[in-house]
Amino acid sequence: MASTIHKWLALLMAIQILFWFVSGLFFAIAPIERVRSEHMKAEAQPAPVAIEAAAAGLQRIAGEAPGERIEIRAMAGAPVALVSPSEGRPRLYDLTSGRRISPIPAALAAQIAEADHLGDQRAVRVELVTENFPEYRGALPAWRVDFDDGGNRSLYVAQDSGTVTARRSTLWRVFDFLWSLHIMDFKEHEDFNTPLLIGATFLGLVVIVTGIIMFPSRLGLNAWRRRRRARREASRSEA
Repeated sequence: MASTIHKWLALLMAIQILFWFVSGLFFAIAPIERVRSEHMKAEAQPAPVAIEAAAAGLQRIAGEAPGERIEIRAMAGAPVALVSPSEGRPRLYDLTSGRRISPIPAALAAQIAEADHLGDQRAVRVELVTENFPEYRGALPAWRVDFDDGGNRSLYVAQDSGTVTARRSTLWRVFDFLWSLHIMDFKEHEDFNTPLLIGATFLGLVVIVTGIIMFPSRLGLNAWRRRRRARREASRSEA
């Protein structure tokens, strides 16, 4: 009976154990830097913003709503200020004109993504994303900028801040799919405390423990011990 239960549990767990080993092997082989497309990020030197230009630009937006944090940087060759309030969406301003430029348009998002992407690739498609999904869980709304670079890369540019918030590729999508199999979260791909994973791990432990317990029997050691005991008892009886 125990052997039958063990066989059925092992059969039940075989596929998931295969997923664990295949995905684990992939995670060990695939360099995480390439999964994240870090090798395709352009190494552009940050453009400095003169203090005088920043001060004059802040004077131009002095009448705007206050912010808890103000970040000044260069974007697309022009000085900008990102004003982040304690509540609500961040606001991006062109310090040269004092004009608010967020939410940024698709053309500017494509320009930002092309500057961030290594090489001279041009965007082939720009699409607005308004909801998080397994491939992207970042600032919303965001522009998804696709490149036909052999890796099917997509860069996500936050519409409010104009920053690249995620880089995705075919390699990343394979990694993410195998991760969902590994942690058994087939919907969101991020929860490794799912009841499925806990139950599968428990069943796997049961299979291993019962296998160890039954191992001597499978080798015939129990039968050998019974025969040896029987011979001893027979020898005592003859004596």
